[in-house]
Amino acid sequence: MAAKRSMDELRERVVLGEFGVRNVHTTDFPGNYPGYDDAWDQRRFEEAFRVDVVREEDGVLEFDMVGIDAAIANAFRRILLAEVPTMAVEKVFVYNNTSIVQDEILAHRLGLIPIRADPRLFEYRNQGDEEGTEIDTLQFQLKIKCSRNPQAAKESSDPNELYFNHKVYSKHMTWVPLGNQTDLFPDADFRPVHDDILIALLRPGQEIDVLMHCVKGIGKDHAKFSPVATASYRLLPDITLLQPVEDEAAETLQKCFSPGVIEIQNIKGKKVARVANARLDTFSREVFRHEGLKNLVRLARVRNHYISAKVWLARSTASGKMRGKCWSHLQAEAAQWQC
Repeated sequence: MAAKRSMDELRERVVLGEFGVRNVHTTDFPGNYPGYDDAWDQRRFEEAFRVDVVREEDGVLEFDMVGIDAAIANAFRRILLAEVPTMAVEKVFVYNNTSIVQDEILAHRLGLIPIRADPRLFEYRNQGDEEGTEIDTLQFQLKIKCSRNPQAAKESSDPNELYFNHKVYSKHMTWVPLGNQTDLFPDADFRPVHDDILIALLRPGQEIDVLMHCVKGIGKDHAKFSPVATASYRLLPDITLLQPVEDEAAETLQKCFSPGVIEIQNIKGKKVARVANARLDTFSREVFRHEGLKNLVRLARVRNHYISAKVWLARSTASGKMRGKCWSHLQAEAAQWQC
């Protein structure tokens, strides 16, 4: 029985020790373990694999992928980064720019502003096409001029009081329909995802007048098309108390982990530590610095349970729609793998 438990730990857990990490390599390939059938089977894979959405908020999606290997988890991460299409500024036509920001730098800053537009509504622009059309291009205009505030107090030195339009924000970008886009998208709200992205600072007399063309693209062509600001994954933490930890030792143990991981219960007048939520831990391994505690706790990670943590949706029409767009693309990729 003890041998079976040891074998299960080797197959299912990555164990963190005081001076190293054990079981880091995937070893469940056919023939490696006598008595285990590790040959890949599509039906078994489909039954074991699942995706659990843990948290969905404005701009962030956290989900778990269970029953897969690191290579597939990383493939999902790379798909999110590089293969989910979005709309971004591709061409900037500068009619007037008297700010201190050079034309090239201004165009670069505009290209990195995330656009709130569903790319499924548009086609990819054909290579070599210089003129955009209503089916492959979104057009935005940024036209703003700084002027003095005649009502400002003479002794004031605050630019916010002295000038009008001295800060150029992404909210000043306005959608200019191309062709029959007004009829195609009667309820459209095309605009930057965030209204408070600072583009430039102006002084009286300075102005910016540019026209922007947004096209559909993917992150592997240019980082500006990437729909996520970051996409990462980690293995699910697994913390086991090997013996009861009570009173002062329990309080010390609680301080060794991230907030919320260890909770202290009052049982028959004694403070007893228990693992409340191992998921929250970052595994600093602080507990190994305490001689009286390091042999009372086992730190491990579940080998086939990946937390895709904090996928920030930088370029979305709305977090729900973006999630649907990401999942539909991922499902298409998974279908290809299954074939």
